[in-house]
Amino acid sequence: MIDLEVPKKLLPLVRQAGALADEVFRPISRKYDLAEHEYPRELDLTSALIDGLSDSGASQGAGARGSTRASDDVPAGVGSGRSTKDKGANRNGTNLSSVLSIMQTCRGDVGLTLSLPRQGLGNAAIAAVANDEQKQRYGNRWAAMAITEPETGSDSGAIRTTAVKDGDEYVLNGEKIYVTSGERAELVVVWATLDRSLGKKAIKSFVVERSNPGLRLVRLEHKLGIRASDTAAFHLQDCRVPAQDLLGDPEIRTEGGFGGAMQTFDNTRPLVAAMAVGLTRACLDTTTALLKEAGVEPDLDAPLHSQPHAAARLVQMEADYESAYLLTLRAAWMADNGRPNSMQASMAKAKAGRTCVDVALACVELAGATGYAETELLEKWARDSKILDIFEGTQQIQLLVVARRLLGLSSTQLR
Repeated sequence: MIDLEVPKKLLPLVRQAGALADEVFRPISRKYDLAEHEYPRELDLTSALIDGLSDSGASQGAGARGSTRASDDVPAGVGSGRSTKDKGANRNGTNLSSVLSIMQTCRGDVGLTLSLPRQGLGNAAIAAVANDEQKQRYGNRWAAMAITEPETGSDSGAIRTTAVKDGDEYVLNGEKIYVTSGERAELVVVWATLDRSLGKKAIKSFVVERSNPGLRLVRLEHKLGIRASDTAAFHLQDCRVPAQDLLGDPEIRTEGGFGGAMQTFDNTRPLVAAMAVGLTRACLDTTTALLKEAGVEPDLDAPLHSQPHAAARLVQMEADYESAYLLTLRAAWMADNGRPNSMQASMAKAKAGRTCVDVALACVELAGATGYAETELLEKWARDSKILDIFEGTQQIQLLVVARRLLGLSSTQLR
């Protein structure tokens, strides 16, 4: 059973990530919000430290590239229904350590967290789907993830980028937009279809070298928030990729859905939920401190209707925060313990993303002119928050996934 306390072995990691947020990210947060597309050089040393901790085992595998498939990371028999001596054991592994560390770094800055080398969402995709040889080959390289296409929106099953087998290579053609860290990363994990007529079943993911001449950078997007993180658009034209760079099973399994590609979302959605939880915590802490200076403090023992509106609103937002926090921990814990977590990952992402937006905007309102000005980071956090309710599947997509799982319906039965 999941324990609601942070595991003791992960407390040093949480403290280290918190210090990174407070001492490194926040002091440069405004600088790189204003200097959009400028690479934060301060992160190189930070990344080297994270790599060192990962190699030594001290970081418990935290970060996007530490998130693994449950079967890679769990004792035999846990959650499998088989009778073994490990059945019922509890594992707090890399998925939980990743979300806990990301919650802390995103208290400092979401865009800078996304800009950490070798901690991109593409790295989480590789960790989720790749075989052992591929993980070894790509383990120390920075990977972005390219899913979204023009006119397909959140419908990943409508992907039109094609991958055609040609000898020992696949030839990719198509267009990708909103690729986080697309310019800076060394690799891009591209989702493409082996056969459009088969829909979702034929979608696979491919690792493409950023230097591949068939992968052409079209533009960098100017964005509302997370401006420290670059967001790229690409054209793939006769982009040749070695067959060994297809992640997971190359066969089209007609009885399944996305197959290996969809395992990615089970790993990355809790990570994005963790980003939202961390940013929500930052907003609440700052606003609580500002209101305290003004003489407004919540009384947890008094009825809400008897307290000032600002105090009552803080209590309500804290309750929403706790819900998002616990849902996120559950989704990560289930992954660590070999339990299917697709529905729980979507629940966490939906709740955390919406809570983050609502809380960030409410905190700007409660702080008044101070919340709207650049003297505090609240206005920046309000801008940053919206993307967390959109990428890795919009709010509406998450609710559809949850509804399908609860009702036992397919995507064709419930749209």
